[in-house]
Amino acid sequence: MQFQVPINIKKLEPSITYKDKILLIGSCFTEHIGNYLEGTKFNVLQNPHGILFEPVGVCDSLVSYIENRKYTEDDLFYLNEAWHSWHHHSRFSSVKKEDAITEINKSQQQAHEFLKDADWLIITLGSSFVYKLVKNMRPVVNCHKAPAQTFIKHLSTIEEIITTLDTTIHRLFHFNKKLRIIFTISPVRHLRDGVMENNRSKARLIEAVHHMVNKFERLYYFPAYELVIDVLRDYRFYDIDMAHPNYSATQFVLEKFAESCMDEPTQNLMEDIRKIVIARQHKPFNPSSQQHKQFMRTQLQKVEELQKEYNYIDFTKELAYFSKEEQAP
Repeated sequence: MQFQVPINIKKLEPSITYKDKILLIGSCFTEHIGNYLEGTKFNVLQNPHGILFEPVGVCDSLVSYIENRKYTEDDLFYLNEAWHSWHHHSRFSSVKKEDAITEINKSQQQAHEFLKDADWLIITLGSSFVYKLVKNMRPVVNCHKAPAQTFIKHLSTIEEIITTLDTTIHRLFHFNKKLRIIFTISPVRHLRDGVMENNRSKARLIEAVHHMVNKFERLYYFPAYELVIDVLRDYRFYDIDMAHPNYSATQFVLEKFAESCMDEPTQNLMEDIRKIVIARQHKPFNPSSQQHKQFMRTQLQKVEELQKEYNYIDFTKELAYFSKEEQAP
């Protein structure tokens, strides 16, 4: 008896490898994918503007990386005893204006250089709702706890989303001729918008993204949303807020991502590296024991072998950690 609806996920061709540079941008689920890749030593850069949910904010950020846009103090505003940017997540906010600008432009420069030579761009869209400032109708990516009357909430049409994505993708492909793009839709449910409104929002994203994937080469779709909504399909796979997929659901999606987006040698290498990373996190009961010393020597040998064979992967921290036993008097 079959208890799940199977989804036939087409294998990514070409697949993601450890030699690739991967830029990730979008919603909080982007960071689940990014942390999964970064935790096994892929070369990634995550959300240089911070978490972004809707296509306008994502596309505006990508264009700013292409242009290497420099932000100034005029781009900041003061609220609740701190300086903020309507274009950035609150992790860039600061009590000092100059500190906020410094961090924003440092991240901006890094994103520009990374995108210039990136092999993959992974975009995770979470919502079709856009918040615009009442005073000038400019969209914002973060409300920074400003009063509700500061904004007008707008549900983007499919046509608006397609136009925004289309323009940005043309610019991305002109800027980086080898870039490939993977779209995903976040399985996080925006219940504060309302159940029906969330479904309308997600439906518009799905329709717009599939339009773009069908139009352009080098565009792909990974069904993170469908894996949670249609395959797992149960509230036991959500956190207590009933909106965010829990650990089990997230791991299920990430495993499917690896299976469909990486070839078998890359997956095997990923597993070897995961074991090394876990070993480094091991807390010994008796650090001076012979058993622990042998453990450290064994792990060091494994890391040295991997570093020799895959010299483009950074094992600096692991080599330093497992070498401590060799350096001890």
